[in-house]
Amino acid sequence: MIVAILVLFLTVVLSGFLVKVFPPNKTKWLKIALAFSGAYLFSITIVHLLPDALLNSSVNAYRVGYWVLAGFFLQLVLELFSHGVEHGHMHHHHGRTDSIPFLLLGSLFVHAFLEGSILVERGHSHGHEHAAGNFYVVLLGIALHHVPAAFALMSVLLSRLENFRKAFLWLLVFALGSPLGILVSNTLLHEEAAGGMVFTALTGLVAGNFLHISTTILFETSPDHHFNRTKLVATLLGLVLALVSDFI
Repeated sequence: MIVAILVLFLTVVLSGFLVKVFPPNKTKWLKIALAFSGAYLFSITIVHLLPDALLNSSVNAYRVGYWVLAGFFLQLVLELFSHGVEHGHMHHHHGRTDSIPFLLLGSLFVHAFLEGSILVERGHSHGHEHAAGNFYVVLLGIALHHVPAAFALMSVLLSRLENFRKAFLWLLVFALGSPLGILVSNTLLHEEAAGGMVFTALTGLVAGNFLHISTTILFETSPDHHFNRTKLVATLLGLVLALVSDFI
């Protein structure tokens, strides 16, 4: 649990400093990173999260579909306030505004909190060896996804505040989302069976959330279905990593 908290917190914090290395107006690397992370997220959702939610659930398997749908459309609602920062969208404001985008930060916090909430360590008992292995597979997916998201958020905050220190302090709201989700779940759900109702609901919500984000990323990285060799390679690498992680 401590490892997961540190990985997700530091991923966002360190990614925030990327604005000092890559100008926000040069985002070729960002699109490649998004293609890679989007393919990885989509793959682990299909190969890991959905099977876990369906096979290990103590509730009717058909009800899992409702939670997946809820997660998919919840993300649609959250993006009304985040403006797509989760998948690399950067809406810059010209001129200093000094205004804090509280709705944007709030929606990203909810998004990150839910992602962290499914990272519950359970060990290898009660026949859940595969689910235990999924912990690190999903952790990697969330971390990869947070890199472009943190960069985009930091860019938006800088365009508003024009002060790196202030922007960085507000970035910490996003950085704390997943660690808090991990703490809450490992405290409240530690004694619950892996297929319990609450854990199944959270897994379904995050699976739907990932499906929305990953498909949006994959479609946006290939607008009008134009062939782009670099993005195709990045997408295939994300797919391969997700499949190979199943055997590690």
